[in-house]
Amino acid sequence: MSASLLTTALELAGAGVPVLPLRAGKLPFGNCPACRDNACGDRPNMKRAGSCACPAPCHGWAAATTDTAVLASRPWATAWREACAVAYHPGGAGLTVVDLDSPEAAVWARETLPPTRTVPTTRGEHWIYLGAMRSANAVRPGADVKSLMQYARWLGPGTGAMVRLPDVVRALVEKEETTPAGPGVVSSPPERAAWDASVATGCRHTERYVRTGLDRGMALIRARSESGAGSQAFGVAQFLARQHAQCPGPCGLDILGSHIIGAAVSVGVPEEYAARAVTNGLGRAA
Repeated sequence: MSASLLTTALELAGAGVPVLPLRAGKLPFGNCPACRDNACGDRPNMKRAGSCACPAPCHGWAAATTDTAVLASRPWATAWREACAVAYHPGGAGLTVVDLDSPEAAVWARETLPPTRTVPTTRGEHWIYLGAMRSANAVRPGADVKSLMQYARWLGPGTGAMVRLPDVVRALVEKEETTPAGPGVVSSPPERAAWDASVATGCRHTERYVRTGLDRGMALIRARSESGAGSQAFGVAQFLARQHAQCPGPCGLDILGSHIIGAAVSVGVPEEYAARAVTNGLGRAA
């Protein structure tokens, strides 16, 4: 088994994917005595960038390499003999993995995220995007984002075309202050301009159609009172903008956007964050 894992690792390294072995429990191998407790100063490019050049696979994800000579070296031989899996450093390969750890999380991804290459896992799926970003665990129930300074198990090449890392995934990692505000804090939200036909002289939709879509979208955002309202605001803005993509314009999208921002703010999303998410959604609907 170790020989086949090493063969897989060498093939991935040849394709430019930094890899490392994992031991039982899907964990990296522990640091050697010289690197224990980070006495060596850590490896370059870690959170505490150091000068460690240990020849063994120490420091977890930071040990991942594309150097086939290192992978097949004597200091790594023991690790490969005991290895149970191959891992890779997504950020080092210019990738981001959305790790969906339950069927429910996978359903959420299919409803929310742009389709991309997917890899089945034991309990869910890996969605792989082209582009690197900051990593974070538990960005929503059953979902982690693995890219820079993280590792992911190699479970095969997957299926589907890999697409560029979308803003909706980046937004998952940005801090969202979505704890509902205390009594009175948002009891008097700012008055927002009303949307009607007078501000949408180039819209091909009826007022009822537009208002219904807006109301449904804001209801989805307000339902995210615990977490995810900012990401939902992005998705609603993107959906509404796509509805108007074939209109000659103007369609009053800035006013629709202000109402989406208001819905996000009402459940505790900072207005600056909400405005950025909505602006991105309106501008990236094509």
